[in-house]
Amino acid sequence: MSYENILLVKEDKVSIITINRPESLNALNAKTIKELSLVLDELNSDQSCRVIIITGSGEKSFVAGADIKEFSDFGTQQAEELARKGQDILFNKIENMSKPVIAAVNGFALGGGLELAMSCHIRYASENAKLGLPEVTLGLIPGYGGTQRLPKLVGKGLANELIFSAKMIPAQRAKEIGLVNEVYPIEDLLLKAKELAGIISRNSPMAISRAINAVNLSDTDKGFTTEIRYFGELFELDDKKEGVSAFLEKRKPNF
Repeated sequence: MSYENILLVKEDKVSIITINRPESLNALNAKTIKELSLVLDELNSDQSCRVIIITGSGEKSFVAGADIKEFSDFGTQQAEELARKGQDILFNKIENMSKPVIAAVNGFALGGGLELAMSCHIRYASENAKLGLPEVTLGLIPGYGGTQRLPKLVGKGLANELIFSAKMIPAQRAKEIGLVNEVYPIEDLLLKAKELAGIISRNSPMAISRAINAVNLSDTDKGFTTEIRYFGELFELDDKKEGVSAFLEKRKPNF
């Protein structure tokens, strides 16, 4: 499938999605959100793909936010549908993918861009990255899951501070508060994301898909019971048999 606003490169077991709208700092419009949803469906069913990386084109911006021109004259029902559809077809989809998704945040990650990064399972950022949720300066609040995911990552107090003040924070501060995992020079960012993806890709995809679901339920009353159920299920699957056999035979597993 061909795409207009994104680029897809497959390298061994790692797939790299690049949001390619440099003229608008990779802002998310409806077409880009739809294309991201479609490519994620494609990769989720691609058995050769084990890990996905999402990044932006250029060195200035990961995603500078949503494309405000598209919804500036919306009413209540249109706005609710915009948020609901975006969450359903993209942001929640990323969080619940069966394969790990790494955000390589290469510059501005603002509004919908930060919400996109937060929906990913792991976030690496470049040293020049700036992150923030500026929606209240427009008389709005985050609509793509920002009020829900940010508190889980950094705590309620810091989330309130960032959302209410609308201030941007530098990458190093984002790492200090747990918003991103690691910070690298811009020229090393994608390489480091690929290195991590390569390590992950060698592990059991059956176990990782269940780990994603279990971690996503860690703040609910279903977390512990889900972990126990998945732990038991995996004992009957081929990956566990291969992993244990490889360990006992002192060799690397072939998942």
